[in-house]
Amino acid sequence: MGRVISIDGPAAAGKSTTAKEVARRLGFYHLNSGLLYRAITWLAMKQGWSEADAEFAQWVEGLEIELVASPPDLVVRIGGRSPGRWLHSRRVSARVSAVSRHGAVRERVLSVLRDAGRRFDLVCDGRDIGSAVFPDAALKVFLVASAEERARRRLSDHGEPFTPERVERETRRLLERDRSDATRELSPLRRAPDAVEIDTTALGPEAVVERILALWREAPRRGDEARLG
Repeated sequence: MGRVISIDGPAAAGKSTTAKEVARRLGFYHLNSGLLYRAITWLAMKQGWSEADAEFAQWVEGLEIELVASPPDLVVRIGGRSPGRWLHSRRVSARVSAVSRHGAVRERVLSVLRDAGRRFDLVCDGRDIGSAVFPDAALKVFLVASAEERARRRLSDHGEPFTPERVERETRRLLERDRSDATRELSPLRRAPDAVEIDTTALGPEAVVERILALWREAPRRGDEARLG
């Protein structure tokens, strides 16, 4: 049984950047749960499947999904292929929310994540990791940031200029994503009661990482208990 640190929060709150560095510092593996949903979405689009198809659930259940160790990350392979940069394409981004709401998709991803938690010391980021996937995680963190700051970060990730119009448009899009994630029926975005909330709006990446490492050092017994199962 591995030790698990869960890092949750809304889109562009800094989860994956933070989780990867925390994993590197601790010698853990990093897994971005969203990449599993994106991988399924990517392959569904490539093979012409829709989440509305009658046999979609059966197709999802039969998928070959692997997590390949590439320290500090666990890299997703699906159907014997590594989607790589295509996971972050705009076409996948436009579809992933609808695909991830499907019950069969969520169950399959849940199974893969929990298997990883049994096999590895893991820093896992997503939207329901501490609340639904690993409710007994050794440490739970919930990152937040203002919608406008998250919009700037997302535009920066995409290499787009910071015009007022672009920031406003991306802010609206993120707020709509927040609403959708928080109100979905299956595993909604929600801070676990025992998660530590960190507002990253005015914090640099290094400060956030140091805060989480300090929390981990303050809870060594929880980490040991998680390892013992």
